[in-house]
Amino acid sequence: MGGGEKPELMINGKRLDGRMPDQLRSIKIESGVIKNAVGSAYIEWGNNKIIAAVYGPKEALPKHVQDPERAIIKCRYTMAPFSSLEEHGRSGPNRRSTEISKVTKEVFENVIMLEKFPGSEIDIFVEVLQGDGGTRAAGITAAAVAVAASGIPMTDIPYAVSFGKVGDTVILDLNKIEDNYSDADMPVAISPRTGDILLLQMDGTLSKDDVKAGMDMVYRAAEVITKVQRDALKAPYEKISERYTK
Repeated sequence: MGGGEKPELMINGKRLDGRMPDQLRSIKIESGVIKNAVGSAYIEWGNNKIIAAVYGPKEALPKHVQDPERAIIKCRYTMAPFSSLEEHGRSGPNRRSTEISKVTKEVFENVIMLEKFPGSEIDIFVEVLQGDGGTRAAGITAAAVAVAASGIPMTDIPYAVSFGKVGDTVILDLNKIEDNYSDADMPVAISPRTGDILLLQMDGTLSKDDVKAGMDMVYRAAEVITKVQRDALKAPYEKISERYTK
């Protein structure tokens, strides 16, 4: 959220980009975009443009970090220096990227079958090429496709999206200006098969009714987001099938 004089974010019941309160931005995902990665994905979510790549399982190094009973996950979320005009417009890690790397890692620790790869590590990289609000949610959504494309077994393919509040209105999938000037922002990651919450953070203040309304939107959004994820995973195989049926 940002300070200063707040712009009008809702006009005649619609947001500045023309969306209704419960409407997602457009989402496109392509898998297999980095050939030397075990799994990869590129996502365009509104004006966000993000690449995710997965490497491993491989021997965990240095050896003292190895877990003899399960794999460990290393995750790095970064924003390219040219991705934003704000505080991210510089190279190197900062507190925000460190925090998002940590919460992304925790999401995948709950869905990857780590016990199948003792002593190993799995590396997940999320690079934001262009940011416009909700990059952690879009990054998790893309990384889930990258992990699934890698063949590393998971119990589910998670997705993430944020909700927040503008005045008295709960809204879904905040863009940058809404993120800066809304009264609250809550990113959420979900395991769609079980409905389990894998990530829940909040900036600002929401009532119990606000959270219930927002979570209803998050769960309804699964229908759209998970379809885009699965279509991205199927697309390379459909292209191969078309090639051989011609």
